[in-house]
Amino acid sequence: MFVPVATEVYEGMIVGENPRPQDMDMNVVKAKKQTNMRSAGADHAQHLDAEKTMSLEEALEFIMDDECLEVTPNFVRIRKTILSQQQRGRAKGVKKQAVEA
Repeated sequence: MFVPVATEVYEGMIVGENPRPQDMDMNVVKAKKQTNMRSAGADHAQHLDAEKTMSLEEALEFIMDDECLEVTPNFVRIRKTILSQQQRGRAKGVKKQAVEA
């Protein structure tokens, strides 16, 4: 996790690292819904690693082509250049069509 507990987050903000190469869109504010396939106590075993605070240089090395760095006096945040998940999907489709043409 790159974000401390109780930090306000917004769509497009990078809050953690995914071991897989593709992006994983998620809502970190909502709790998981319980279904009949999962018992209520099953989620209590999960734990998150401590927050990973990055310096400006580390964040610059970490970001990908479709991400940017948001620097304020108090925070260094990583976010997507296009914040909306829906608009990112459209832009990806347009880029794919341009490559194929």
